[in-house]
Amino acid sequence: MNNLKLLLILFCTQIVFAQRAEQPDQTYNLGASINEMTLTVGGVLVVATNDGLVGINPETNSPVFTFNNFGKLTPEETLFVEDSPYIIVSQGANSKLAGISKTKRAVINYVSGKVIFNSEDDNWNQIYTCNIILPDNKLIVSGIQKTGTKAEKMTPKVAVYNLSNQQLDFSFFLDKPGRVGVAKDFSVTGVPLLLKDFLIIPTAQGLIAKSHSGQDLWTTKIKGINWMVSDKTEKEIYGFETTVNGKNTRIHKIGADGKALWQDDRKVKGIVSNFEILPQGIAVVSNKSDGGDKSVFSQKNESEIAFLSASTGEDLWEKAPKTKGYVQHFYVQEDGILFGIQQGGINKISFNGETLFKKPLKTGENIMVMANSPQGLIYITSEDANIVNLKTGDQVWDKPLKYKNSLSVASTFDSANNRYLIAADGTIFSIDANSGDAQEFSKVKFEEKEEPNEMEIRNGNIYLASSQNMMVLYKDGNQVYHQYYKSPSKSGFMKVLSGVVAVASTAMTMAHSYQAGLNKTRYGSANNLDNYNDFGKENKRAADMFASIADQSFKIMSQRFKATAATENSQFILTKLDDGVGLVKVNKDTGKVDKEIVLKDKKPEYHVDEIAGVLFYKANKDTIYAYKL
Repeated sequence: MNNLKLLLILFCTQIVFAQRAEQPDQTYNLGASINEMTLTVGGVLVVATNDGLVGINPETNSPVFTFNNFGKLTPEETLFVEDSPYIIVSQGANSKLAGISKTKRAVINYVSGKVIFNSEDDNWNQIYTCNIILPDNKLIVSGIQKTGTKAEKMTPKVAVYNLSNQQLDFSFFLDKPGRVGVAKDFSVTGVPLLLKDFLIIPTAQGLIAKSHSGQDLWTTKIKGINWMVSDKTEKEIYGFETTVNGKNTRIHKIGADGKALWQDDRKVKGIVSNFEILPQGIAVVSNKSDGGDKSVFSQKNESEIAFLSASTGEDLWEKAPKTKGYVQHFYVQEDGILFGIQQGGINKISFNGETLFKKPLKTGENIMVMANSPQGLIYITSEDANIVNLKTGDQVWDKPLKYKNSLSVASTFDSANNRYLIAADGTIFSIDANSGDAQEFSKVKFEEKEEPNEMEIRNGNIYLASSQNMMVLYKDGNQVYHQYYKSPSKSGFMKVLSGVVAVASTAMTMAHSYQAGLNKTRYGSANNLDNYNDFGKENKRAADMFASIADQSFKIMSQRFKATAATENSQFILTKLDDGVGLVKVNKDTGKVDKEIVLKDKKPEYHVDEIAGVLFYKANKDTIYAYKL
């Protein structure tokens, strides 16, 4: 009998150890102190050390790249180009002597591990601007290049590089080398606009247009442009200039020949945050700010919405809609413009400027969700929820569902039972999709005073989760399980929270974009109300967008987003284990721990790639461990 007990103890012990990973799958000794870690959208961990940058791909035994050319880099000197495999690194750009002393730039492809541009290799003494243009996959730089004659070595220049083959496409001078006369400032003031047939460079002297071979086309006297867009034909171009006080914006319109298409520029109050070229006209959203000025003459902190004539720039609306806050949601529909205000309120305006809703809809603050549903537009704020008839603005439910103001509200649509489920302030509410009747469905009490921030239907049951809690309920509200994993000490937990947030801002934003408060997606159209209750759509958009760019690194990123995310069936939680702080991988359906990794650190610094299922852990001052979860 005693022998049997001993065998059982040994057997159980083996099972426990089979679930625990003490040894990492990969170890990377970087040979220099680690300062920062960034998990990229491509799944490569980029580590800033005292020597430079290192890229770690957990599928390889050694770093995918090491860039020590510029030495130690600050976060301000390292720019991760959004939705791309590129990092732009700088040195000297933020110096007070940036216009006099040498400045350096380099572009790294962290997927391939190649340095695809280094200003020193091409004899650039000063780099003023450095912009990556997608989906064209081009790099446009401006500055002083120490090649050619003495005059050429002193004349501002622009060069366009092909990032796929790392070759120079063309280059040109912004001024005539050796020109005699008054010195002129040809500094580049904004982002160049690359079109099919030519390139426009905004400078302090005006706009300069060049062919793709660098030949002169035309110039204008429109100075200080910050950014530009064109219509689909590329025959109508809009330039945006921030006024000297930084509070307002001037919009200019020119043709493909550089000639002005508006008699005068159009000034809008605030900084333009959304610009839509539509068949009926141009929709412009701009954000005003008082800048801390509390006088009665200061601007209000709110958005303005204008609708301009594409032919003249004149305002087509006699009276702009009142916002009384910042526009948080903005959608162009067949019959007009639908918008939601962060401070509360939803309204819809026709292209003629008429209010389509009988009256502006009052809502709670922070509209987390605006999405189509079978009954109309569902909105969920931090205080209330309802469904709205998009034609009239009438509320479908007799009265909105109200709850205590909550920073975290989770929701889903249960199609099998034709009901909406909303979790807020410790209660799950069930709303019948047909009648709108609402009732308290179940109480939820999570430990550490957490509220659910994730909710989905899984195998007919209801799954809820927060940072340290997981719960599954039957369809009748009875509990299947509730698992709680105690957080580490607050100081340690807050330390690693930055890693969790970094993941949320890269990989997982696509699957849960509506939970972030803006129903504006990173991949695809911003005018999309169809994201509610669909966790895979954004990943597909990302995969399709990356696949459309003719470059091998983008193809690899596309395949990454086509794969099943590691978090589809599991949740990763940092918690206190018997042997110290660690990470557990918990099955969403059963609540059982499939794997645990003891980090043996009271204040661990780590990142979890929730798509590939990889834990990157800073084991000591110069070593990174990688675990497959």
